[in-house]
Amino acid sequence: MKQFEKFSATHLYCDNCGQSMPVNEVLLLILPDGNLYDYRCSACGSSVGSRKENKGFSFDINSDKTDDEEDEGRLGQWLKEE
Repeated sequence: MKQFEKFSATHLYCDNCGQSMPVNEVLLLILPDGNLYDYRCSACGSSVGSRKENKGFSFDINSDKTDDEEDEGRLGQWLKEE
């Protein structure tokens, strides 16, 4: 089951406020393998957690060729053009 594919927090415990507080999700970094988010307390603005969202990879399930075979095919076409 993929019920929680994308999970975001709405409230987290804040040490400064001493209780569970609503949080804002802020994009910190855009990485090659996904995005890094920071959760900040909406009252005092301190960081209370983080989350990394991994990028999904799409595969062509109809292709029987491997990546190496596709590269060789492109190389062969390039050599023929010269």
